[in-house]
Amino acid sequence: PGGGTGREHFLFNVAFFFLCSRLMALKRMGIVKDYEKIRTFTVAVVGVGGVGSVTAEMLTRCGIGKLLLFDYDKVELANMNRLFFQPHQAGLSKVQAAEHTLRDINPDVQFEVHNYNITTLDNFEHFMDRISNGGLEEGKPVDLVLSCVDNFEARMAINTACNELGQIWMESGVSENAVSGHIQLIIPGESACFACAPPLVVAANIDEKTLKREGVCAASLPTTMGVVVPILIQYLLNFGTVSYYLGYNAMQDFFPTMSMKPNPQCSDHNCRKQQENYKKKEAERPKEEVIEKEEEIVHEDNDWGIELVSEISEEELKAASGPVPELPEGISVAYTIPDKEENLITGETVTESEESLEELMAKMRNM
Repeated sequence: PGGGTGREHFLFNVAFFFLCSRLMALKRMGIVKDYEKIRTFTVAVVGVGGVGSVTAEMLTRCGIGKLLLFDYDKVELANMNRLFFQPHQAGLSKVQAAEHTLRDINPDVQFEVHNYNITTLDNFEHFMDRISNGGLEEGKPVDLVLSCVDNFEARMAINTACNELGQIWMESGVSENAVSGHIQLIIPGESACFACAPPLVVAANIDEKTLKREGVCAASLPTTMGVVVPILIQYLLNFGTVSYYLGYNAMQDFFPTMSMKPNPQCSDHNCRKQQENYKKKEAERPKEEVIEKEEEIVHEDNDWGIELVSEISEEELKAASGPVPELPEGISVAYTIPDKEENLITGETVTESEESLEELMAKMRNM
């Protein structure tokens, strides 16, 4: 599969064997319970640029079951700062070039590519259909949508589609100066969607095309992509806890994290609808009664006769304290020495003995 000579197939099989053995080690170490399950997952990657190309490559190397790729740009020589695209692919659509590269990496993965703009009306309807029916088994929805686009219009389109379908998705991005980025997990109804707290350019209905500076191209660093993308796909691999929002700032070595609740007045009516559905599910979920058990106090052998008693009252404390000397203003004593004569217990007397110290020590040893 994927073309090539017999020698190339042999080299691929050897490389893929070592790849699988490395990944299966995660299961043997107890980090992932069922790594093979990744073969049943379908992921839609929207945008095959700086973040999207690295995302698609990592998922392919991890052995994902099926990948759906959406983009309408073409490969340019400026994209050669990544190992993913190659000079001879210049002029091809990014999704077409990506499919060629990814099939050579792992031909066992199923690929479905779409070279169109998802924000147009006709393409948006088809985009929603593929999210709903483009799973590994045709007719079933994808497991996750990953937004790797570089404009707010496309992000809002993905947000609208996922809110209507109730589809879990993750938004990601890298700053224009390429030294910071972020990921955001969005569960419709449970967490804030992209329209719940939109950026100013969206909230103010500003045409983002007017923000483009002539002759200025956004920077792109493979190192930043290599930091943001692995965090993005950890959700699918189910490693530990996934943050609802995680940022990355390379200049300050800073990883801010937070979570946002959905906005009840969100401008997207499907988001508000998903919020109501989530509230109903939470109300119907049986609540587990937590019965607190009093722990039995178990004492070990008390050879020394040590006992815990209640706190000493103020009266007892005063009785056990000695007289307070007169001190200048602003000075106080930490404690006082009790009067020995006052604290002698009535009825007990101390008799003098003419026995020597050695005789008394001998008696104590025989006790």
